[in-house]
Amino acid sequence: MKQFITVIILCFFSTSIVFSAEKSELVLLEANRIWDKASHNAFTDLLRFNGKWYCVFREGSAHVSADGSLRVITSTDGKKWESIALITSPKYDLRDAKISVTPDGRLMLNGAGMLADEKTRYYSMCWFSSDGGHTWDAGTQIGDPGFWLWRVHWHKKMAYTMGYSTERDRTTRSLRLYKSCDGKNYETLVKKVAAPAGCGEDTILFLKDNSAVCLLRYAAGNKHAQLGTSKAPYTKWNFRSMNVPIGGPNMIQLPDGRILAATRLYRKGKVRTSLSWVDVENAKLIEAVKLPSGGDTSYPGMVLHNGELWVSYYSSHEEKTAIYLAKVKISGLKR
Repeated sequence: MKQFITVIILCFFSTSIVFSAEKSELVLLEANRIWDKASHNAFTDLLRFNGKWYCVFREGSAHVSADGSLRVITSTDGKKWESIALITSPKYDLRDAKISVTPDGRLMLNGAGMLADEKTRYYSMCWFSSDGGHTWDAGTQIGDPGFWLWRVHWHKKMAYTMGYSTERDRTTRSLRLYKSCDGKNYETLVKKVAAPAGCGEDTILFLKDNSAVCLLRYAAGNKHAQLGTSKAPYTKWNFRSMNVPIGGPNMIQLPDGRILAATRLYRKGKVRTSLSWVDVENAKLIEAVKLPSGGDTSYPGMVLHNGELWVSYYSSHEEKTAIYLAKVKISGLKR
C-alpha cells in the first residue's frame, strides 16, 4: 500500500511540473522593423481597430528634441505599413503617444507636450479622431500642469490614468489617480496615491473581478518596480516592491487569467525589451522572452490577436533607433 501511494504522489508532482512548464512557454515567431524614417523613432503603442492595425510613436531628431511629433501608421496585415497622420506642435516636444478607443467609437491619443527649459516642463494632452485616424482635432490639455497622465485605460466606460509629477528630482515625484467619463475632462480621484515617492510610468489592468493591478516604474532607492493592487472604486492602493528595475511598462491579461508584462529590463548588465510573467501574489516579474533589442529600447504596445501576442516596441540595436513589431506564440492558449 505504501508503494502504491508513493507512486501516485510521484506521478502527481511530475504531471504538475510538466503542465506548469507547458503553460508558461512563449515562442518568439518573428520580429521585424516596421518604421525608421526619422532620426529617432520611439515610445510606441499598438491597437487593432475595425480590422486594421494602428501603431503610434514619437518621431524626432533625438531622444529629446523640440521637433518631437506623433506619427500614426496603419496596416491590414502587420507587414506593410503606411502613415496616415502626423501630429505636430509649434510649441511642444510631443512625447509618448498612447492610443485607445473611446466608448463612443472614436480613436483617442494621449501623450505629453514638453518644454525643456521651463519650470513646468510637461503638460498632458489628448487628441481625438472620428475618421479612423486620418484627421485629429487640435488637442486638449488634460489633468494638472506638471503632471504626466502617462497611459489612459478605459474600464466600464470610464477612463482612468495615473499621473506623476515631473520635478527634475525624480526621487521626489508623487502620483495621482485621475478619472474621466469622456477622456477629455479629468477629475482627481486620488490626490496622492500611496506609492513611494519617485514612481512614474504606469500601466493598469482591470481584472474580471473588477479589481485593479498597477505596474509602476520607480526611480528612487533600488529602482525596483512597484506593484499595486486596488478594489473598486480604486481610492485605496497597496504597493509592494518587486524584484527588478523596469522602464516603459505595459501589461495584458490572457483569457486564462495569467498576466504578461512587456518592459525594459536591466538585469545582468544588459538593457533589453522583454516579456515577463507577472506573479501578483509574490510581486515578481519572471522574464520569459527577450525581444531582439538593446540600448535605447522599450515602451511597448500589446495586443492579443488570433491566439498570438503582437508587441510593438522601439530599439537602437540595429544602427538607429527604430520601431519594431514582434509576434509571440503562447503555448496552450486557445484562439
